[in-house]
Amino acid sequence: MPSPQTIDGLNDRFANPAVVKIVAGNGGLPKVQITSPVASAEIYLHGAQLTSWRPAGSEEVIFLSEQSRWEEGRAIRGGIPVCFPWFRAKADDPEAPAHGFARTRIWQLESLAQEEDSVVVTLATESDEESRKWWPYEFRLAHRITVGAALKLELIVFNAGAIPFRFEEALHTYNRVGDTGKLRIAGLGQVTFLDNRDGNLAKLQAGDVLLAQATDNAYIDTQNAVEIIDPTLRRRIRLEKQGSLTTVIWNPWSNGAAALADLGDDEWRQMACVEASNILGNAVTLAPGEEHTMTATLCVAEESN
Repeated sequence: MPSPQTIDGLNDRFANPAVVKIVAGNGGLPKVQITSPVASAEIYLHGAQLTSWRPAGSEEVIFLSEQSRWEEGRAIRGGIPVCFPWFRAKADDPEAPAHGFARTRIWQLESLAQEEDSVVVTLATESDEESRKWWPYEFRLAHRITVGAALKLELIVFNAGAIPFRFEEALHTYNRVGDTGKLRIAGLGQVTFLDNRDGNLAKLQAGDVLLAQATDNAYIDTQNAVEIIDPTLRRRIRLEKQGSLTTVIWNPWSNGAAALADLGDDEWRQMACVEASNILGNAVTLAPGEEHTMTATLCVAEESN
């Protein structure tokens, strides 16, 4: 009998061959492959990371680098990485992995279910000896991904220990776009942001966000929906969120991309990260036994000429 966590074992437990199966993805890493009448998607157990979502009749919505390294212990460049329990570098430990350890862990596939036209995939991970090397708290983390005409991601953090803890989190969404320099990102006008390229100096956003250089902005105290208006691909990608008070916008531009070995030199032109998050002063504190859910929902609207 196959082991429950091998690809054969996972298929025995979860697969519905007409819609969902578990296959060997890039680097042999297991992934959930979904093909339904309303959407297709791919989700790796490595990092509980969605790497593709394509609603029926639409082009691919999620950017994935052709240079990404598909290895255990390494982050996948692109898709929607889960950043937890810190964002960017760890403030008190420069040796700790950037954006936390969740995105490089092998998560457990807990359930697959069909709800009307959607497929719901739930993955989970929890504190162990390895996580305690970096962060000394007891936690359980679940990522529930609903794949349909819209894409819904729920990141659920539970404090399983006896003391409170404070954490940062992000669903680091790499949106696939036609031309970064021609985008407008609407919904953040008159919102204060912290510019990480300028010492996290507080600034006020005037109108739509236009990307014309390396950008790493954390828009704070905002629950606004945000739209990426993409004239090249003639579509809008809309992000709605709950349980999130920070929205991060990131693009490394040409100089930053050249410094990233797992990002092609020109790939920055086809990506724009717009992220539901809780970081910096919007980090979350959980008491023992408490749970926090952050939700990000993406939908796509085609634009006429």
